[in-house]
Amino acid sequence: MVKYSLDTCPDSEGDTVPSNLRPEDGCTLLIDGKLSRGSGGVFATGSPATGERLGWAADATTEDMRAAVTAARTAFDTTGWSTDPAFRARCLRQLREAMREHIEELREITIEEAGAPRMLTAGPHLEGPVNDLGYFADLAESYSWRTEMPIAEPMGMRTRRELRREAVGVVGAITPWNFPHQINLAKIGPALAAGNTVVLKPAPDTPWCGAALGILAAEHTDIPAGVFNVVTGSDHRLGAQLAEDPDVDLVSFTGSTRTGKSVMAAAAATVKKVFLELGGKSAFVVLDDADIAAACAMAAFSVCVHAGQGCALSTRLLVPRNAYEAALEATARTMGGIRAGDPDDRRTVCGPLISERQRERVEGYISLARSEGGEVVVGGGRPTGRDAGYFVEPTLIAGLTNESRVAREEIFGPVLVILPHDGDDDAIRIANDSPYGLSGSVWGTDPARVDKVVSAVRTGTLGVNGGTWYSVDAPFGGYKQSGIGREMGVAGFEEYLETKLVAYPA
Repeated sequence: MVKYSLDTCPDSEGDTVPSNLRPEDGCTLLIDGKLSRGSGGVFATGSPATGERLGWAADATTEDMRAAVTAARTAFDTTGWSTDPAFRARCLRQLREAMREHIEELREITIEEAGAPRMLTAGPHLEGPVNDLGYFADLAESYSWRTEMPIAEPMGMRTRRELRREAVGVVGAITPWNFPHQINLAKIGPALAAGNTVVLKPAPDTPWCGAALGILAAEHTDIPAGVFNVVTGSDHRLGAQLAEDPDVDLVSFTGSTRTGKSVMAAAAATVKKVFLELGGKSAFVVLDDADIAAACAMAAFSVCVHAGQGCALSTRLLVPRNAYEAALEATARTMGGIRAGDPDDRRTVCGPLISERQRERVEGYISLARSEGGEVVVGGGRPTGRDAGYFVEPTLIAGLTNESRVAREEIFGPVLVILPHDGDDDAIRIANDSPYGLSGSVWGTDPARVDKVVSAVRTGTLGVNGGTWYSVDAPFGGYKQSGIGREMGVAGFEEYLETKLVAYPA
């Protein structure tokens, strides 16, 4: 990828950016169908693997955001976008094909800007979400937008009733940096397919991933002006502005629980719909009849994927007390064999953390574990030979209880806490003793015992003995402080719809 200096980056003034601008050039907003530099100057985007600056992105102002919302509002209110599902499906397929045609450029951006391991870009970091756009295009065409209800006689009046499902309106999508393409497209895909117009506010750490979507949509699709807008910026206030704006009908936010609460509070002033996909501290429950070594190896491996930067990763490993030493040994053996490495290396599973700030946060929790009386069994430091970039070793912590902060708070790094349990009921108690309820795993051989645990653990998704719940047609979301609503699948599509009842004389 070409590295740009301030001298070669377009300034914030002047004419519209040329239509052949590459995503790497950065300084690009999409507002009302036009690619522009915006009015706020630029901010730097950097490489988590090297700590070096990659280039520049458009630093939007509140005026730019207001222009994007106005464009989206106008497009929803004055065009036929919301009433033409076949056209919407065609536009989504155009976007999918444009992304496929530019997949190698997108791959390099994702590796460099997000620190995504190359191997994961063939799946959930890029190619998977791109292909998933087809699912939502198909759903727009096949969905039952109108449904007849049985004839009834309320208050003695014979009545024919019809349920209609309609787009909510203007959607503000606020997305994080950890899986930028997956989360951007998991919001854009169903929101557009359902007939809404969208303003996307990507995370400041990964603006190019969002800007690339805007460029491809503008240059390679028939999406009407104002239907899809992309506003990058370094100011987190831009996200709050979306939540507060009365012209925005729904806010779809993925990020920390703390920020999600702020989004919810800001949205309350205009009583707009809110979708929140928030934090997690998911439990990996191993029963005493499970293959302990296999289960613990899987837990150790999964928490290292993308340096543990996934809200749905299981970061509490619950093992039978009478098999604790064997479980500890198996977990340590696997984690000790995983090295934090260059995300561009096809063998790398655990790449860098996104930023110096995030590394300091993770290292702070490792230090806290020691002060809370825990033992760092594996890792705990920075990998040898990785002086540049923001790497942390895969880390296994033992000797804590579920009451410790390290076992209760989301760390967002390759850190696993192992906790003993005294049987199935105790495992359920520990798993549920959390403010979160996003994901988790259960391992065991007795189907009745496994089903009891699955039924009792209050969480939105569970994998049994390695079963994979992630799929475009499967709803994803959490209980408790892990969020409100579901993303993906029909349930995720319907988050972006309103229900209207129409009654006629029978």
